[in-house]
Amino acid sequence: MSKIVPGNSISSSKHIAIVGATGAVGIEMIRVLQRRNYPVASLRLLASPRSAGKILTFLGEEIVVEPLTENSFEGIDIALFSAGGGISKEFAPHAVKAGAIVVDNSSAFRLNPEVPLVVPEINAADAASHSGILANPNCTTAITLMAVYPLHQSFGLKRVIASSYQAVSGTGARAIEELRDQVEAIAGGRPVVKEVYPHQIAFNVLPHVDSFLEDGYTREEMKMQNEGRRIMHLPNFTASVTCVRVPVYRAHSVAVTAEFENPVLLEKAREVLMAAPGIVLHDDPSKSIYPMPIECSGEDDCRVGRLRLDCALPNALTFWVSGDQLLKGAALNAVQIAELL
Repeated sequence: MSKIVPGNSISSSKHIAIVGATGAVGIEMIRVLQRRNYPVASLRLLASPRSAGKILTFLGEEIVVEPLTENSFEGIDIALFSAGGGISKEFAPHAVKAGAIVVDNSSAFRLNPEVPLVVPEINAADAASHSGILANPNCTTAITLMAVYPLHQSFGLKRVIASSYQAVSGTGARAIEELRDQVEAIAGGRPVVKEVYPHQIAFNVLPHVDSFLEDGYTREEMKMQNEGRRIMHLPNFTASVTCVRVPVYRAHSVAVTAEFENPVLLEKAREVLMAAPGIVLHDDPSKSIYPMPIECSGEDDCRVGRLRLDCALPNALTFWVSGDQLLKGAALNAVQIAELL
């Protein structure tokens, strides 16, 4: 565990643990805590036994990664989990029992009515009603709702039809390596090896993210409706989504058609998005200005553009939103929840 971080008020500083510290999201959590000057009294980095012993750096201090056990949370105030649903279900109760508040990045607790599912720009007040565990939403859902929710506040959201364009980093480090290896293999005239995805991802797109359900949708595709209802407090909200994996390393994009209860004014919609926290209107197609994942990678804010009145549905807007799924879709949102606490 790291020592007291100089410059923070000890009375308000928190003892933090990160579960899954060596993963892509865990690494981002460390970076976000650092650059947002979160008041860290001490930092405990936890991971699987095979990752234990690795050394990571926080504010210039080297910290040895410890193996995750049931007793890892003594003296911890806030535990940020990003190690998969099975790990969260097993170890989050131990963290709570030890007195820590858990912010979980997996799907383990997202639909549990006793666990707040929070996007701070949307439903920050929900964070006050926790019983020791708070949940981070699905990355695609969070990025989409950053643009959809402020529009809902002005026009009354009815339903969403969307298609996602999801980066391989959403699958993990091995998927990034697989895309890189496949590109190099094709460029070098060598056979393509497929291990992470069922088909070649390089120079291809896969309309398959997560496992398929009996109705033909995937679990990932249903998250926007199921989680959106909780986050926006809209029990009748519906969303028909097609999730697609694309050969992009980082940052997700979503093509959205949102239908509203009330007539939509394009200029009013633009004003709403320009004023919304955590979202940047990036929209001037005449100058080839629109959101792109390559520009959103590493950025806290999500970008929205290609804003237009839908030509097929009344009271509807169609737009394109991009955001870094490792940040707003995961690590940044978790730290923002910790900031609320």
